[in-house]
Amino acid sequence: MTVVPEELLPLALSRPHDAIAAAQTLLAGSPAAETASIAHQATGIGLRQLGEVDSAIRELRTALRLAKGVPDREADVLATLGATLGRAGRSREGLAKLDRAVELSRGALAGRVLLRRADVLLMLGRHREALEDLRIAITRLRRSGDQLWEARSRNYRGVIQLALGGTRQADADFDQAGRLYAAIGQEFEYAETRQNRGMVAFARWDLPVALQFLGEAVQGFEAIGVVWPDLTIDRCAVLLAAGLTAEALAEADEASGRMETVQAAKRADVLFAAAGAALAVGDSATAQERAERARRLFSAQRRTWWSVRASMLQLEARYQSGERGPRLLQQVVRTARRLDEFGTADAAAAHLLAGRLALAEGRLRTADRQLELAGRLTKNIPPPVRSAAWLGRALRAEARGETRRMLTACTRGLDALDDYRLMMGATELRARATGHGAELAELALRHALRRNDPHSLLTWGERWRATALTVPPVRPPDDEQLVQDLAQLRDVVRRLESTPEPTRPPALERDRRRLESAVRHRALHAQGAPSGGETRGAGADPHPTGAAAPAGAPEHDSRGQAADQTPRAGAAGAAGGVGAGGAAGAAAGAAAAGGAGGRAGAEVLSAFSPRLFDVQELHGALGDSALVELLEVDGVLHAVVAAGGELTHYPVGGLAAAGVEVERSRFRLRWLAHGRSRSGPSLEVLGQRLGDAILGPVQGVLGDRDVVMVPPARLQALPWGLIPALEGRAVNVVPSAAVWLRARRLRPPAERRVVLVLGPGLSAARAEITRLTEQYPDAVVLRDGDATAERVLKELDGAWIAHIAAHGTFRSDSPLFSSLRLDDGPLTVYDFERLKRAPYRLVLSSCDSGLAKPVGADELLGLSSSLVPLGAAGILASVVPVNDPATVPLMTALHAHLQNGHSLAEAFARARAAAGTDPVADAASRSFIALGA
Repeated sequence: MTVVPEELLPLALSRPHDAIAAAQTLLAGSPAAETASIAHQATGIGLRQLGEVDSAIRELRTALRLAKGVPDREADVLATLGATLGRAGRSREGLAKLDRAVELSRGALAGRVLLRRADVLLMLGRHREALEDLRIAITRLRRSGDQLWEARSRNYRGVIQLALGGTRQADADFDQAGRLYAAIGQEFEYAETRQNRGMVAFARWDLPVALQFLGEAVQGFEAIGVVWPDLTIDRCAVLLAAGLTAEALAEADEASGRMETVQAAKRADVLFAAAGAALAVGDSATAQERAERARRLFSAQRRTWWSVRASMLQLEARYQSGERGPRLLQQVVRTARRLDEFGTADAAAAHLLAGRLALAEGRLRTADRQLELAGRLTKNIPPPVRSAAWLGRALRAEARGETRRMLTACTRGLDALDDYRLMMGATELRARATGHGAELAELALRHALRRNDPHSLLTWGERWRATALTVPPVRPPDDEQLVQDLAQLRDVVRRLESTPEPTRPPALERDRRRLESAVRHRALHAQGAPSGGETRGAGADPHPTGAAAPAGAPEHDSRGQAADQTPRAGAAGAAGGVGAGGAAGAAAGAAAAGGAGGRAGAEVLSAFSPRLFDVQELHGALGDSALVELLEVDGVLHAVVAAGGELTHYPVGGLAAAGVEVERSRFRLRWLAHGRSRSGPSLEVLGQRLGDAILGPVQGVLGDRDVVMVPPARLQALPWGLIPALEGRAVNVVPSAAVWLRARRLRPPAERRVVLVLGPGLSAARAEITRLTEQYPDAVVLRDGDATAERVLKELDGAWIAHIAAHGTFRSDSPLFSSLRLDDGPLTVYDFERLKRAPYRLVLSSCDSGLAKPVGADELLGLSSSLVPLGAAGILASVVPVNDPATVPLMTALHAHLQNGHSLAEAFARARAAAGTDPVADAASRSFIALGA
């Protein structure tokens, strides 16, 4: 590649590999000293971009030697060398070089030098000094018409504004910088602006937008072959905040494995992010080790603020590991005080931890003061931070015996999180977001238990249970890319499953992982409606003012890199928050300073408000039925029974023991499904044990009522048909009483359309569908090649009754990829979420179709649970694998009773009663549950 010397320095940042090659070609021609200085400087910048900092410094010293006698050239190289030394952790030497460069420079060159000095000042946390340097730099560069360096200066200023809480000013600077970079084709730095705008969104806790911008940055860096540690740090922060802890840990671990190629200053940042990720997944030992290594590096680099934050992360890890006592309390209080001095949001989380420790030690005065500090509220703080402040106030009020204030604080904290959840369009993010409010709900539930107040137990239990299922996910109707990705994924999985495992091409498995990642991330980008009801889905530019990618260029990001590119301290790096394992990033810094739309529509949002659960409406809707809501408080199950217009509370027993009985029962049903073993405890014995563990005294008070069961998420896979006390009655299982009320309000479609679907590879199910075809002669029947995803979705949309007989797969690792196998591949939850309205009644004659994964506070992610907010009033699904031939008579009888006007739960109870005594048929009938109303 041939370039003129003047083009080498901009190229070094945009395309470092090409710049190094061009510089070496130039040097091979034995150029004059000034030209050689430019070539060595460009090589140094390129090497630094690629993580080879020591080699970069050697090249830059050579460039400086060759620049002697040419003041402007010497000043420029001094600035590059100073910035690089700062990034290598040698900040004192680096600032000395930069100060000398400022003295030598004038005009536009002075602006360039000031920018590079600002970068090192930013890294050291000297934000105000850096901001002043940049103010002068932008003025000089704009006057001289230097677009590239003006863009860089604006980008850096945006990073500092973000650190100081000025999200609006930061986004404006990043936007303008991105436009300038796009106009002059700076691919690397344009990508940085996308990354930085992602962190502005993170500072506002707009996680879907943050993930979308960061995804664009990933694509941009990958397109030019650059591995950028800053992006890893920021993505880790956002993923942790979104509750995607496994993904954050994988990202951090991958970056940790590349530590030798990372600049010294960035090694500390990567270790800090990796420590936070380890803490989030409960690996306190790894978190402590990584945080200590980060602290040492920060201290060596004279990055005091970061060093204190790393110390706080170590203390959190020690607390998580079970350590308590006055020594830890003292250290946390001292560290919180130091964080207060820096004026960042980290301090609030530190005070909260100190308050907990003081309460445990009986140090009530210390606890009161620390929790008071933790509960400070300022304007414009994001909802999760506001909720944490209300938690501090709630704990303080509880310790002082101020019940009314404690409950008010719990309410206000959960209210803040309601608004936050509705900012997100994706079911997964909404579900995981509830984890922020779990402790607030638990405080109120404990209070209700102390008062033995069943009304409060029920209303507070409903306040924070299955809230993600009350509003449909947002999906843009014209998201063709999502549709294409899902179609490609089906094809890849179909080919994988049709190929014997030993001969499967590795490329197919890689394609599957790539497509699953693309689908999931596209779904996560969907936005809710934080205020006026406007909803934007994946695929829309989250900020219409954003710069377009340069023609023919990849999408890129922009952090804060001076063209000789001092890698910026980072938008996330500029500020951060302890408590999320240091992952709050810029969001916490901004906080310290300063409904679903789409097809859901306003009518869906108003259909249920979790703040206003109506117990009287519940009593009226139940009629002669009973509702049993199971609540877990401090490891103990409690039941609230609503029956005959009254509420009664019954203690049940330990949740752990109940979980053991659930797994024993499921194991036995799995064996009986295929006739593997008829020895061991009978189903009757297992059922009685299960009933005692799950319902306890409630079994004796139900009479002959039909029952609505509301179990906690961790017990959702329970085979209710095994419990003797529930025999002979209709049993509806729902994730919350509010979801049941919502399902009852649904009205069947005017058109009584029936859809029957047969997936491939089920010989027994063919007889099942044939019989149902006789019962429903006008039904739409899809089988033998016609049961493709798009055709099935089209027919399911708004159907009255749908019956799908297909192989089912539950993915515990990624529950929204749980699926039913159709003729062209798996139909996943992401496919189902494209429905405008799910079938009014849906029968899933499939293995494991009723399973879901507990996430967040008390939420479920899975195939059946995803259909609840889409308009399904009732779903029949299995919680274990079932025997295919044994289900045929069960399903035939079920539909006969549905045709006679019975509800799904009633029809299922009658069909079960006729199942007979054959052990396999009996096991099959007990393996299904009726969900909904």
